Amino acid sequence: MQIQKQMVFCRTEQWLGGACYGIEPDSGGLKLTGEKGTVGFYCMKAVDAGEKGFKWRRAVVEAELPRDTALRVYAYASDDRAWGEWEDLDEGLRDLEDPAAAIREIFGPPAARSADFYLKCTGQYLWLVFELTSAGALMPRIERLRLFMEADHMTDYLPAIYREQDFTYRFMSIFDSMYADMERAIDSLPAVFDYESAEGEQLRFLASWLNISEPADDGTLRERIGTALGDYEDMYTPKGVARSVRRITGVEPIIIEHFNVAPGRPECRDPEVYRRLYGEDPYRFFVLLPEGTFLNQSERAAFQSKMEELIPAGMTMQMIELKQCVQLDWHTYLGINSRVSGYVSAAINEQVTIHYDTTIGGNRHE
Repeated sequence: MQIQKQMVFCRTEQWLGGACYGIEPDSGGLKLTGEKGTVGFYCMKAVDAGEKGFKWRRAVVEAELPRDTALRVYAYASDDRAWGEWEDLDEGLRDLEDPAAAIREIFGPPAARSADFYLKCTGQYLWLVFELTSAGALMPRIERLRLFMEADHMTDYLPAIYREQDFTYRFMSIFDSMYADMERAIDSLPAVFDYESAEGEQLRFLASWLNISEPADDGTLRERIGTALGDYEDMYTPKGVARSVRRITGVEPIIIEHFNVAPGRPECRDPEVYRRLYGEDPYRFFVLLPEGTFLNQSERAAFQSKMEELIPAGMTMQMIELKQCVQLDWHTYLGINSRVSGYVSAAINEQVTIHYDTTIGGNRHE
């Protein structure tokens, strides 16, 4: 069977030409606005099939319908754009005082109360109206609309006597739609498992295959998946450990290993200080982070717990938060007007202050 031709409405600009009553375009779809007990209508502008007497077939509405919400779809087709006193039905639907009553008068009963239905319309122009209702706190949303157009149908392979029978066509459409959906799913399978085109939950599912589970936006996940092979190759090296720390904290760390500050190294100017700071254990390394990296003790503990799975086996990590301070080194110059700290008088109580020239104790003549 050939791939069925279809029209897909999934972009915001495709919905802008319609009439909105309590429903508005949102991120490529349609959403119901308002509060509990809301009812909204969206009237699509005419869809032109390009030929008179066109037989509209199947329509599929992909929608999010939480609990206490409902979707109704109204359909009307004609070879003429006029209706009643309106020269163009599109223009008439844009200015309705009572949209619920007018829509039911023009379109009649709903064509469907579900998202996948068969259209019983014939005409060059097709008008669809979506009615969304919500009786709870959650709001329904329409993601996209698919209109199946001209294509092979299972009845095309039956004898001619069966092709024009409406019951046969509708009955075979059940299996025709199932077969077409399976074909479309198979054809789109490579895109579903392509991390560069996958989105949302599917992208997170692909990331879980590579043990990438921390929350992140789609762009960050695609970057992580694309570099996963190289990341695992140097995961337990100083470069990989620094990368893991940076991804968790968002801060560039300083990694100190035992051999970096070994007393025998020429650049180690004060072995006693380094030995006191970093010890002599060759299986322990230090991660230096700036002060304020963690907001509280729970964040600090969560970081250390995550890093236990990201360091080499048999190694121990010690995390140190560096304090902001001023260090007086060999090349520090203090001029005559420089002052490291000011003089503060000692106080016995709030009334009596001990100045620098005060002597306590001794003989009376002193």
